[in-house]
Amino acid sequence: MLTGFVFLYLIVSIGIGMYAATKVHNARDYITAGRSLPLYIVLAMVFATWFGAETVLGIPATFMEEDLGGLISDPFGASLCLILFGLFFARKLYRMNLLTIGDFYRQRYDHKVEVIAGIAIALSYLGWVSAQVTALGLVFNVLSDGSITQAQGILIGAAVVLMYTLYGGMWSVAMTTFVQMIVIVVGLIYISILLADKTGGVAPVIEHAVANNKFHFWPELNAVAMVAFISGLLTMGFGSIPQQDVFQRANASKNENVAVWGTVLGGVAYFLFAAVPLFMAYSANLIDPALVTQWMSEDSQKLLPELVKAHLPLFAQVVFYGALLSVIMSTASGTLLAPSVTLSENVLKGWITRRNLSERKMLAMTRWVVGIFSVCVTLYALWALDHDTGIHQMVENAYKVTLVLAFTPLVAGLYWKRATTLGAYWAMGLGLATWLPMEFLAPEADIPPQFAGFLMSIVGMVAGSLLRQQPEPVSHHLRHSER
Repeated sequence: MLTGFVFLYLIVSIGIGMYAATKVHNARDYITAGRSLPLYIVLAMVFATWFGAETVLGIPATFMEEDLGGLISDPFGASLCLILFGLFFARKLYRMNLLTIGDFYRQRYDHKVEVIAGIAIALSYLGWVSAQVTALGLVFNVLSDGSITQAQGILIGAAVVLMYTLYGGMWSVAMTTFVQMIVIVVGLIYISILLADKTGGVAPVIEHAVANNKFHFWPELNAVAMVAFISGLLTMGFGSIPQQDVFQRANASKNENVAVWGTVLGGVAYFLFAAVPLFMAYSANLIDPALVTQWMSEDSQKLLPELVKAHLPLFAQVVFYGALLSVIMSTASGTLLAPSVTLSENVLKGWITRRNLSERKMLAMTRWVVGIFSVCVTLYALWALDHDTGIHQMVENAYKVTLVLAFTPLVAGLYWKRATTLGAYWAMGLGLATWLPMEFLAPEADIPPQFAGFLMSIVGMVAGSLLRQQPEPVSHHLRHSER
């Protein structure tokens, strides 16, 4: 019965996505939804895209295993990213009338910088999208009581998300995420109320967490711990800023004020609502301690779904799994589209032809890339499953490459007039040369590899840019954006 309701919900989601595809007439419609979306839609897209599998399954699992300090990257870093992007990046980038975030690197620097940044941005999505389809596999496995393996569930989930993202693009993402945000908020609040009834309210859950030191947040007062703490915050807080999905939602807004406040309010909403799954999962300590012991030893990510199945009525289970699928699919669709668009526009387009592609051919190429990237995501998810990589960890790892390669050239290009193309090359080169060897040879070093790479990228940008006596001319689009 429960599985039937869930599959019915999947069919409805596909139907909404396919209806949205009728609004797609060219590549710009596919990528930006015609730059026509109002504040409530943009806010919904930002919230629903970031409120993903890691928020409902990964973050609570990490909280149960560690404490509040273990969540420094997400939701703290993730919320910081959205608020910073809205306040300091959205308006400037919106005025440039770009198609992708990668276009900025071409206009401000050159085509080679665009390609390098485009590849880095696309690679960063591999872990994030894989985390979503991994979560879909977990949901199907739990729902079927193991008759569908998690690997089989990954294949099913990837196929569903691909189906409506492939044809509708940003229009599908906009329409489905608006519906899914309503399901997420209403569904999770309803489930929280039911669980609170079983624990005697919210206060006993908080008191239990305080008694077990779960709200410990700040690092120890030593250099190593503090650097690790700051690195965790900045990896997602800064590394997520040069991302196509964040930019794409702001860029699809009907005006620059919507771009700014849709992103900022989406970030605030995400931070506040991320507390709900934490409460839901931790309430299991009071409701069924034996269940906690069992799943903490087997797979802590399954604790919350199993708690709902074991202790709530069928209707509540339908609501929870509908909300959970909304959470995962809203994130998966948006994050599947973003890297595919970046690869098409900023990497492949220049390799295929030096002339402008027609809108029809550009749209066809983008859809092909969506399909191919979804295959890569599925394979990575299956590999991560075999290597016991957690959902939260997959998302944390996703942003290292953009922190090292893409963040510094973006900030310098927008805010430092003396930043040059040579500086961008040096920033990317020094950052990569520092981070990558450390990632493989000394991943547990006192200074995290991605933080060392980030610092060296700043050194590279400053040194490379100051080697030239005269600053390079800033593009017409960038000058216009600063007026």
